[in-house]
Formats: sequence, structure tokens, C-alpha cells
Amino acid sequence: MSWDTAVGFGVEIPFVKHLGFELTQFEGGHSEIQYTAKPEHLNSFSVTHGGALMTLLDVSMATAARSVVPDMGIVTIEMKTSFMQPALGLLVARGELMHRTATMAFTQATVFDANGRKCAHATGTFKYVKRLPVGSKGVQGLNVTADQPGAGIATD
Repeated sequence: MSWDTAVGFGVEIPFVKHLGFELTQFEGGHSEIQYTAKPEHLNSFSVTHGGALMTLLDVSMATAARSVVPDMGIVTIEMKTSFMQPALGLLVARGELMHRTATMAFTQATVFDANGRKCAHATGTFKYVKRLPVGSKGVQGLNVTADQPGAGIATD
């Protein structure tokens, strides 16, 4: 199933769509996303760019956390990433929700190459946020501008 049509996911993220992530698992605190880097996603060594891998890990952890409360949004609070070896070809990221509270999710994810070797690993902390309805089929986007009095993002 593709990212923007995943049953129950309910959001479209243009950057993730651009990268071509395919969500293959989204349930019970677990996620799996498949990804093959396009030529424009490679670094100067012709392997998957670390930024693309970090996005894959971030999204994998976020979807694992959201899989238990799909009606909530989620934002990244912090993330630690370790790169273990070059990532080539078809990659699979597996995310896991390790612990959650009413407002926070503690997660981990690993990226594997086509041979099952671990390429990168991350842990992350996420905050659950309410999504604001604007109609029967949409959600209100976060649209804060710097010239508004008190502009900013509240995290409490």
C-alpha cells in the first residue's frame, strides 16, 4: 500500500511522497516502510544520503507510534541516529513503539538492506498532538506566521 493511500493513516506528506516511501505495516506499535533511493537521493559516494536515511527512520518511528492512536498527529521531539554501513538498493525500515504515555512516545527503528544487513538505527521521542478538523475529509494544517503576535508552536 502506498504512503498516501494507507488505510487509516489519513495524512499526506509531500516530502515523503517525493522520496517514494511505501508503508507496508502500520499496526500494534509496529511499522514497516520500504524505500529504494532514486539517483537524486544519493551522496557523493553513490550510496543513500544520510538525510534520506534519517527521514526514513523518523517516519518509521512516527508511524509505529501513530499506529496505536491513528486519529492523533505526532511531532518529533528528539532523535539519535547511528549509521553502521552504506545503504544500497531496496531498504526496509522497521519501527517499534517501545513505551508511551498519554502525550509522549518512545521509539526505535532500524534500516535493513536487501541482504538483511543493518545499515542504520535510531531512537526517538515523539509528542502526540490533536489534529483539528476542518470538514468531513480534512484536517487543519499548522500555519503560523512570524508576524502574528505570540506566533510559535506550543509543546504543552
